Amino acid sequence: MPKFAVEYGKDGLPPPASDGRLDAPAFHRNHAAIWTAIAGFLDGKIANGPAHILEIGSGTGQHITAFAQKSPGLIWWPSDIAASHLDSIAAWRGATGLDNLRAAQRVDLLDETWTWQGDTAADTLSAILCFNVIHISPWRVAQNLFAGAGRHLRDGGYLFLYGPYQRDGRHTAPSNAAFDASLRARNPEWGVRDLADVTALAQDNGLTQPEIIDMPANNLVLIFERR
Repeated sequence: MPKFAVEYGKDGLPPPASDGRLDAPAFHRNHAAIWTAIAGFLDGKIANGPAHILEIGSGTGQHITAFAQKSPGLIWWPSDIAASHLDSIAAWRGATGLDNLRAAQRVDLLDETWTWQGDTAADTLSAILCFNVIHISPWRVAQNLFAGAGRHLRDGGYLFLYGPYQRDGRHTAPSNAAFDASLRARNPEWGVRDLADVTALAQDNGLTQPEIIDMPANNLVLIFERR
């Protein structure tokens, strides 16, 4: 059964290093595959002027740090709601010294009017990343995520989601069904979402139907474009 963490460093996961950096085991398993899935979509953004990418729910900060290292032509903005995560992101940023990785900020998707703080010229985003979030949060988080993507993405911008999903009300693997049951036992508002439901949110907010990329361990990358 997949493991999940609402706050890294808790739930039996490794505690932070002395400088505050957290290490998520899932990062080592999935970051290369996720980057392979999304990199081609981001390549075309560099030619159109400064391209700003916001990650919502950056967790330990390892994914966005690795992606910023691979794409010096893109400007990356991490965010989270947990103080320990914000500390970890700052520590990873300090350890790498990347010029294109901005300071972490607090973004809470329970706020339906959520916004982000960018550079003076960065009033729209080329992409938003949100990995392993909407199944460990209430449905209104997904609703607010898509509404915010409709507000903050520039035309042709992308929303990237990663995680497990149902298809037509059915789980794609027994392990995902067991994972869903464990989530709902912990909080009835959580659960593995259905592709049809998130696609409806996309279309309600000016985004396309998703391009779907199958990933290891019965996960998917969903790519929505704002038009």
